[in-house]
Amino acid sequence: MGIEGPRRRIDSFAAVLWDMDGTLVDTEPYWTVAELALAERYGGRWTPEQSLEVIGFDLIDAARLMREQMGIDPSPEQIVEEMLDSVIDQVEHAVPWREGAVELLASLGEAGVPCALVTMSWTRFVKPILEELPVGTFAAVVTGDSVDRGKPHPEPYLTAARELDVLAGDCLAIEDSDTGATSAAAAGCTVLCAPLHVPVPRGPGRVFTDSLAGLSASSFLPA
Repeated sequence: MGIEGPRRRIDSFAAVLWDMDGTLVDTEPYWTVAELALAERYGGRWTPEQSLEVIGFDLIDAARLMREQMGIDPSPEQIVEEMLDSVIDQVEHAVPWREGAVELLASLGEAGVPCALVTMSWTRFVKPILEELPVGTFAAVVTGDSVDRGKPHPEPYLTAARELDVLAGDCLAIEDSDTGATSAAAAGCTVLCAPLHVPVPRGPGRVFTDSLAGLSASSFLPA
C-alpha cells in the first residue's frame, strides 16, 4: 500500500526522523554477537534466529525477553549494560554504515531539512556513532534511555518532533523494522521502510524502498 495522493519529495517534509540500528548503521550483526556471547557466558541458550525477533525493541524489553528465553540470572539492566559494552567495542573498531545513509544525511543537510535520530539504543552507544558524523548532523537525538515508553509506542517519535518544533504528521521517518515503523506511524509520521535483516509488513502510511543508496533530498518517495 502506497501513500495516498501525489508522490512527495523527501525534502517536502518538515523534518526527517531516522532510526539508527539497521537504518543508519548495520549494527544488528554486532547485537547478535553480543547476545550469543551473553548466553554462553551465563550458560543460557540463544540463536541468531531469536536475535531477529527482538530487532527494533526497547532494550529493557528485549533484555527481559532474553533473560526469560535464555534462562539466565542477570537483571535486565545488567543484560543491557553487558550487551552495550560488547556492541560499543565492536563499533569503535568499525562503524558499519548502511549503504547510502551517510550520503542521504548529507543531502538533507545541504537542503536545509532538519534531521533527528530516534533510536532505542542508549546514549552511551549512540555517542561513538555521532562522533563519526559532522557536528550538527542531527538537530535532536532521542534515545531509549531518554523516554518512558520505547518503540513500538509512539513516544520516541512524538518526542523528536516536539524537540524539532514540528508536527509529527509533517515528518518522514526512516525505519528498517515493523516495531519502529509501528512507532512512527502511530505518531502520525509517513514512514519510509527500508527492510534489511527482517521483513516489514505493508500498512497505512508506509512506503518501501529496497535500499537507501541513490536517495537524496530531492528524491520522490516510492509510489
